[in-house]
Amino acid sequence: MTNDYTVQGFKAAAVVAGLKKGDALDVALIVSDREAAAAGVFTTNKVKAAPVILSERHVENGKARAIIANAGNANACTGDPGLNDARRTAELVGRGLGISPEDVLVASTGVIGEQLDMRLIAGAIPGLTKTLALDAVPLAAQAIMTTDSFPKISSFEGRAGGHAYRILGIAKGAGMIMPDMATMLCFILSDISINSDDLKRALLSSVETTFNCISVDGDTSTNDTVLAMANGLAGNGDLRGEDYDIFAEGLRNVMWDLSKMIVRDGEGATKLVSVEVKNTFSPSDALRAVRTVANSSLVKTALYGQDPNWGRIMAALGRAEIEMREDRVDIWIDDVQIVAKGLGRGAEAEKLAAEIMTRNEFSLTVDLNEGGYHDRMLTCDLTHEYVTINADYRT
Repeated sequence: MTNDYTVQGFKAAAVVAGLKKGDALDVALIVSDREAAAAGVFTTNKVKAAPVILSERHVENGKARAIIANAGNANACTGDPGLNDARRTAELVGRGLGISPEDVLVASTGVIGEQLDMRLIAGAIPGLTKTLALDAVPLAAQAIMTTDSFPKISSFEGRAGGHAYRILGIAKGAGMIMPDMATMLCFILSDISINSDDLKRALLSSVETTFNCISVDGDTSTNDTVLAMANGLAGNGDLRGEDYDIFAEGLRNVMWDLSKMIVRDGEGATKLVSVEVKNTFSPSDALRAVRTVANSSLVKTALYGQDPNWGRIMAALGRAEIEMREDRVDIWIDDVQIVAKGLGRGAEAEKLAAEIMTRNEFSLTVDLNEGGYHDRMLTCDLTHEYVTINADYRT
């Protein structure tokens, strides 16, 4: 981990275009000095925003030079005009940088159903291209925020083929967070030399164990986008064997760090909770069980109320459509067991658990005692503030 948020060969810029309420950065541009290997993972929602459709096409050839992202308007549910606006954005960036529009990836986040104001986008691009700087990635992290309370950025340093390289990731996300992925944008930059197929393989694997393992509110966005670019300036040559494994683990660490920030910053959230379900009959049971518990509104409100109401956890497990027997279930809050073989362990255990639940972070562990599989997710509590934020989102 390093606090030097630069990667050789990548520059960034951010400007105030007027898409967000108030005087806040809202359009960001990230550019590689040379053609970079590129890969992307996008929303599984059948309603896909225009920039998602365009970027899926542009990244198919495994290369890119630039990413432009705006906040304040999702450019989703905008029909052919929206797709034309996304295409026009790539064209304007390409013209400003002297590169092909197909080498430009586009991302948006914000209000759904409103047409993008292309006058504001067109007016922002000259300022972006003129102010590109090596140390401006943190500004880009600010520009993509919507209801986020802080910018999210993480990095990793490694060596491959005797050469040092860096991985730098930024993300936004605080609501509409539910596997698969979230209402999130994430951009990963690296100077490592890697082919696009290996980059995509590492990215897909990392998404499965990070961004697909978090929950704030059980909603999946129309704009979910994770993009990675690697420009090869580290000069490490072919990435093979242990060097690839170290890179993939570093990528996963960056994305897990960003995942934790997203859940910690969940809209109105006061708790970051690691939920683990272990000793399930099958891997699919582990996944279904942990998702059902982590996404349960009743469990989440109990977390907010600092109430070890284990009956809500049992009820969630019971509707998860998994192999289980009530009289085998054990439940812990951190290291305090509140349920043994399906029965509560009494008021004293619950009092100790409630004290733990006053903390900002703790764990909830369920042991089904059915087999040898497990899964985990990060979740947060559901608060009054979450309702307020989302009730007032467009006003």
